[in-house]
Amino acid sequence: MVGLELWMLGTRDELTAAIAALGDAGRLIQQGIPQPLAGADTGRHRLYLRLAIATTSHAERHPAPPPAPAGGVLVDLAAARAHRRPA
Repeated sequence: MVGLELWMLGTRDELTAAIAALGDAGRLIQQGIPQPLAGADTGRHRLYLRLAIATTSHAERHPAPPPAPAGGVLVDLAAARAHRRPA
């Protein structure tokens, strides 16, 4: 996935912790300048981030079935279709 955009609100410490956690999940493409909030939110800031996060491959989400025993296996296609899940 490329270009995940986030607006985060929090204290400077909260934003720093969130940036570190998101950095572990992906690559930071763009980071805005923290904008201080006013009124009831005094002491908090608004921050824009854009991240690139790698998605897991199909093989990681759906591991391959174990190998068939020697000599092969007879598969009941009707039963397999009945239990099939959409990808």
